[in-house]
Amino acid sequence: MSGPADGVASGPVDDDGAGLRASLRVARGGFALDADLDVAPGRVLAVLGPNGAGKTTALRAIAGLTPLTGGAVAHDGEVWDDPAAGVFVPPADRAAATVFQDYLLFPHLDALENVAFGLRARGVGRQEARRRAAEWLERVGLADHTRARPGELSGGQRQRVALARALVTSPRVLLLDEPLAALDAATRADVRADLRRHLAGFAGATVLVTHDPLDAMILADDLAVLEGGRVTQRGAPADVARAPRTDYVARLAGLNLYRGVADGGRVRLAAGGEIVVGHPARGEVFVAFSPGAVALYRTPPDGSPRNVWRGRVVGAEHRGDTVRVRLDGAPPVLADITPAALADLRLGVGDEVWAAVKANETDVYPA
Repeated sequence: MSGPADGVASGPVDDDGAGLRASLRVARGGFALDADLDVAPGRVLAVLGPNGAGKTTALRAIAGLTPLTGGAVAHDGEVWDDPAAGVFVPPADRAAATVFQDYLLFPHLDALENVAFGLRARGVGRQEARRRAAEWLERVGLADHTRARPGELSGGQRQRVALARALVTSPRVLLLDEPLAALDAATRADVRADLRRHLAGFAGATVLVTHDPLDAMILADDLAVLEGGRVTQRGAPADVARAPRTDYVARLAGLNLYRGVADGGRVRLAAGGEIVVGHPARGEVFVAFSPGAVALYRTPPDGSPRNVWRGRVVGAEHRGDTVRVRLDGAPPVLADITPAALADLRLGVGDEVWAAVKANETDVYPA
């Protein structure tokens, strides 16, 4: 995958076509998906984006549940979908397995029969299918729940049954649609750890769709950010978080992000205002800094800050041990301060305040 400094350029995972190569073009109603998602064997690609970005459409297109209107999907050189060439392999004939957000377990079947179902559908005999299903239920820690029906299982246990049902068929591509979204907060951490362990042992290509950045950061080797049907950023999760290229990614990473034109140590911002940066740059750039690097004052500050702006408080919310204050100005700024500092400043919505950021607290990188 390309790093964030390389924008959203796409290309094959390698020269021999190994792994999943998906050039997804889907037009449906007023929505258009136009995204390239390539995944090498043994790698986990997380597709992260807001609601309505096209994440589930992308997953369904790879699975063959939503036919392409353009582009192509291939795995290890075998074409699964290519409308221009008139090729379409039905979902059941693709070496792929999907874990859906609501798991889609059969309520009238117990855990063993749910896991065995995929094998039976592929012609495996009943006894052999049950034997292999029992092995997988033991792998996911449910050996004592083989006779339990979905309604008798917890959310985390149902997720494990769905994962076992997907993996028992030995797929070469694993597709996960918001696999942790249906779980409560107390269960998510444990199930996430289990899922990470199973994905680490999976030799095929995995595509994980999620709107939760924590799932993406913990489970994925690579990250593609999908917004409005387009990949806006891709790379290693840590690299994407350190150098966001859209407001959406910046909000997820908790950073202030601005675009502008650099001329040495100063950046003229596209939205108005100017920022002095710690490292000289030229041309179109992004400037980012943490809300924790912002100091707030009731009067213009003295001292060393190179960047000082006047703004107006438009909101404040508690975030753990800090308060995030939103300022409207040129530029608008997010600032994290302590509750005590908020009380000392006596800040409320509509109050005027001064924000200061040291130049060496900023990061600048090519746009």
